[in-house]
Amino acid sequence: MRMRRKPNLDARMDNCAHLLIVDPASCRGRWLDEFKYSGMQLELGCGKGRFTVEAAKAEQDILHVALEKTANVLILAMERAEREGVNNIRFVNALADNLAEFFAPGEAERIYLNFSDPWPGNKQAKRRLTSQAFLELYRQVLTPGGEIHLKTDNLPLFEFSLREFERGGFSLLEETRDLHKNGPVGILTDYEMKFFNQGLPIHQCVVKCKM
Repeated sequence: MRMRRKPNLDARMDNCAHLLIVDPASCRGRWLDEFKYSGMQLELGCGKGRFTVEAAKAEQDILHVALEKTANVLILAMERAEREGVNNIRFVNALADNLAEFFAPGEAERIYLNFSDPWPGNKQAKRRLTSQAFLELYRQVLTPGGEIHLKTDNLPLFEFSLREFERGGFSLLEETRDLHKNGPVGILTDYEMKFFNQGLPIHQCVVKCKM
């Protein structure tokens, strides 16, 4: 069921307008020159922005661009960044399908896929963000040797993704089936905090775009 648009959403978006890129295609090929950062990382599906904000705090010389398709959710991430006073984040209200329209070849050095929709049906496989069509988009916008960082609680999606990465010519750098087995590791998303508290295993891998 489609989420109903919040009645006060437009006013809230206006309050965070300086963080939102309304026309990301106009920034294609000049993100770093426009915003004066040494590198850029992308997060596809940022949710409420916990990971986005903490990652940006940890690497303040890097521009973090977060895509989120649902405006009702995106506003929560934007307001979080605003509250925390984090300036090296920009948000885009769009789907990952349009990535090559927004970013020039080799413009991003890393892509984060955190708890993406698993699209469990066989007929939905092409909609998964680790299917071959999306991997080709990532290859276009990543620098040579650029990385994709994937985290998910969904084991079938994780195993599917590992096969797709190999088939797509990405090199596996890291793989774990229970990331937080001995305690929290790295920056956790809001979903991840909930799963960790429930004792559910988190699967993670890092792959590299071959030169």
